[in-house]
Parts: sequence; structure tokens; C-alpha cells
Amino acid sequence: MDRPYKIAIIGGTGKVGKHIATHAIQKGYPVRMLVRSPEKLLHKNNAIEIVKGQVQDIENIRELLKDCQVVINTFGQPPKEEPIYSKVTTNIFKVMKELNINRYIGVSGGSLTIKEDKKSMKNRFGAKIFEVFLSKMMKDKKLEWEFLLNNKQIKWTLIRLPFVKEVLSQMLGWYNLLAR
Repeated sequence: MDRPYKIAIIGGTGKVGKHIATHAIQKGYPVRMLVRSPEKLLHKNNAIEIVKGQVQDIENIRELLKDCQVVINTFGQPPKEEPIYSKVTTNIFKVMKELNINRYIGVSGGSLTIKEDKKSMKNRFGAKIFEVFLSKMMKDKKLEWEFLLNNKQIKWTLIRLPFVKEVLSQMLGWYNLLAR
């Protein structure tokens, strides 16, 4: 790879984001991460440039995305706050358009149900629990989904993970899977 893409990762200290950041670095990609709490970084790495800030702040998003070619969004809803997924994704796309970045990968939970789903009974039950107990968040996730569907300018992918577990053996399996 002559000049690898610089990847912006939002939520790089979370359950999924830290694995994506590690894998990207192992593959030689420079990484810039927007993190609320840099002290959560377990392993400091010179290949990771940190932008401390809040995903709700569009200026923090601008600082993060400057000179990047790919955006990976893994941020988690801050606890006890109003749902912000759709607003954050809208702001990310706004800045991406300003900076001529055209590749977005979003990571979401399997709790989001879309028309074409073929979920197992277990996953349908889990999604229903989310709809009942986290109805505001799920309505916002659906708004985000509709925003993505209606976007025609940026190439996007939404990855929906049904379950994320922090178990050492599974983490090792994840690393082995990524290394292939």
C-alpha cells in the first residue's frame, strides 16, 4: 500500500470501535479517533491520533474528519441523555460533504429492525425488548436509518451487530478472524 487511507473512527474506545482501531493499525492504516475520555485507551499507540471531544459538537467532528478519507462510526448513546444517533449521523454527513469524503461505515446494534430482516426468534425478541424499554432511542435509530436510505451522495454501509460480548476467548477469536 503506497499511501493508505486515513480512517476517522468515532467511538474508538467502545466495545466495537477499539477492535476496529486495532485492526486498522495492524493493517497499516493511520487512524484518528474522536473520544470523550482518552484515559479509556488501554493501549497508547503512535499510529492513533486522538481528538478529544463530543460527537454532538460539529466542530469536534470537523477536526476529526480533516484529512481523512473514510469514516467509521461506532459511537454509543451516552447514558441518560436524549437519543442523538440521527442528529450525529446528519452532522457527520454534512461535514463529510464539506470535506469531500465519500465513504462512511456505521456500526449499529441488531435491535434496529428493517423491512427486509430475517432475524432469528432470539434476535426478534431482543429487538422487541429494545422497542418497549428504549422506545425513544429506537425511534431515533429508525430516523437515522431513513436518513441513510435517502442519502445519495455518500457511499455508506451500516453494519448491525446482534450481540457484542467482552469475553477474552471471543476477543481472541475476533482478532484471529480479522487477521485472516
